Amino acid sequence: MSEQSDNSVLSTLDTAPLTRRFWITITVLALQFIFEYFDFFIVGYLVAVIGPQWKLTFGQTSVMLLSAGVGAIIGALVFGKLADTWGRKPLIVVGTLLYALSAGSIALIPEGSWMLFTALRFLVGLGLGAATTAQSALIVEFTPTRHRTIIGSAMNAPVAIGILIAAVSSATLLNAIGWRGLAALGTFPVVIAIAIILWVPESIRWLIANNHVERARANLAWMLKLPVDSIALPASLPQVAPQAKLSELYQERTKFWFTIVIWLGTTTAIYGILLWGPTIVALLMKIPPREAAKYFVIMGLSALVMRVPFLFLAQWYGRRFCGIVVGYVVGICLIAAAVAHASFVGTIPLFLVFLITAYAFLDAGFGNITPYTAEMFPVRLAARGVGLSQAANGVGKILGPLCLALIAGSSNVITPQATEAAVIPAFLFLGACALMTGVAFTFVRIETHGKPLTLRGSWEQGGGESVASVSQGR
Repeated sequence: MSEQSDNSVLSTLDTAPLTRRFWITITVLALQFIFEYFDFFIVGYLVAVIGPQWKLTFGQTSVMLLSAGVGAIIGALVFGKLADTWGRKPLIVVGTLLYALSAGSIALIPEGSWMLFTALRFLVGLGLGAATTAQSALIVEFTPTRHRTIIGSAMNAPVAIGILIAAVSSATLLNAIGWRGLAALGTFPVVIAIAIILWVPESIRWLIANNHVERARANLAWMLKLPVDSIALPASLPQVAPQAKLSELYQERTKFWFTIVIWLGTTTAIYGILLWGPTIVALLMKIPPREAAKYFVIMGLSALVMRVPFLFLAQWYGRRFCGIVVGYVVGICLIAAAVAHASFVGTIPLFLVFLITAYAFLDAGFGNITPYTAEMFPVRLAARGVGLSQAANGVGKILGPLCLALIAGSSNVITPQATEAAVIPAFLFLGACALMTGVAFTFVRIETHGKPLTLRGSWEQGGGESVASVSQGR
């Protein structure tokens, strides 16, 4: 059965104004993004404190840092499949409660319990994988096509805010409340989960793709403050019952491998910077972790500033252009940081200058590829596609911190000598990962900006038509 049967609801959604209820929903989801990334990145500052206190080795601290990445891989793949089966909203709520309660529980662990710390961080990653996967798909599917590029990119700006809050909290509160108090702040997203339950609707496009047209019509009527009866039901519904198998992703082979490459390259670089950055900067500049956190506040601010031009670059030139720019600029900056790590301009290390520049572009690129992945895959596969990207993201969370530990030697206790010896090869590796994404965007010509979403994959019978083909007017 053709997707034209869903003409009324889809065309009304795509021509709908951005109402107050739309913006409230988007605001709640933006807050979710902020605290997701606060909870993930605060660990870099916790480890910078407890690593020396507990006399941990590079190997032990690396396991603590990468455990959330392992959890995120499993969470993204498993919960991505469930989000395509059960819907986006339930998985966002479950994932949020899991990562928030796990992150806050770290404040209660006994001194020296690095294995318990690692287990809780694994659960943080598992919850983040679930929440992020479903949430990214929902935002793309909930937004009218004409606004999707700029809103989808802007919705990832809160990621930078979450990372910035982690840096500010560490710089201002660490002495007052200690690392346990800092960890306890991670429970706040429980409040966001309650707000999602009460306010955020299910994805309208997911409901249509799964034959729940009555619910889709009701959600759209709620968003637009229209009587439900004013939005017509289709004369008949699609007969094919959708299934949610991970193997279906491989039907879109180019998109499958392209997703893995761009996410693996981008996230390996960004997590290498963020999770080991505070420790490296503190040791290179011979300052305490609290002082190093102040430089990461500057880094977070630079990322927020860079997000603005990239919103318009994506709108004017497309997502692929932004991916090419980010890949090459970040790769060059990280290689320059490695080569010039011992050089200073006055009292400012060139390493820090190149690191801040690389992170600003990386963060902007992260904001570009998150909605891009959900846009590439059909709605029926969108959460699994995002789950694939978040699994690659999880591998990046592992490779970023792990590469430094392996290069430095996992048995070395954290010392300035061990870290400085690792800077050049580790950051050459991170630079190569970033360049890999630029090359991938150069040769794979997939553009989603301004193009309507497809409900079902083109290989499915009657599934090749997009939202645009069902379309003009109610």
